[in-house]
Amino acid sequence: MSYGMVIDLRRCIGCNACTIACKSSNGTPPGMFFSHVNIEERGAYPHAVSVYTPVLCGHCDEASCVSVCPTGASWRDEDGVVQIDHDKCIGCKYCIAACPYGARSFLNEGIAGYFPEHGLTAQEQALYEGYEVGKVYKCDFCRSKGYTDAEGPSCVRTCPGDARVFGDVDDPESEIAKLLATEQVYALGEEYGTHPRVWYIAR
Repeated sequence: MSYGMVIDLRRCIGCNACTIACKSSNGTPPGMFFSHVNIEERGAYPHAVSVYTPVLCGHCDEASCVSVCPTGASWRDEDGVVQIDHDKCIGCKYCIAACPYGARSFLNEGIAGYFPEHGLTAQEQALYEGYEVGKVYKCDFCRSKGYTDAEGPSCVRTCPGDARVFGDVDDPESEIAKLLATEQVYALGEEYGTHPRVWYIAR
């Protein structure tokens, strides 16, 4: 079993539902995003267009974050998902420097919340309980949330355009395997040789 994701850019409308779903599901503090949408303007008026590219951890086969981690805190599990063992993380940020995708976040100070003048709300206190200053965090395909394979990560379940497909790339009957076999796909930063497991279908 080996998990991956295909993002069909022909279906992405740049609504950022994936961004909000990820923040809600993971309870990330202000300024911390495990998934977001890059928006780029191309062309000139009156033919300018906005190009949307959702970005998240690539869960790379040759993950540079894993190879540079001095404690083994960053590792790939048996399903190919790049994980972080926060008990082993010493906050050296080598992984952040090594990741060419900017997919990792470091909590370098206490969490002020979204309304710092009022302190943390009860919901924020509950959401931020699992975050520790001096540690690195990132997307784990929502494996830590206990979602089933059929459900997939929160970003996949929320996308109104069904632009995201998640599943076992080793299963030839899975939707993602069929897409990889029939569509022309590419990965971001292929020149880095990290072999991400998040692929894109171009517009």
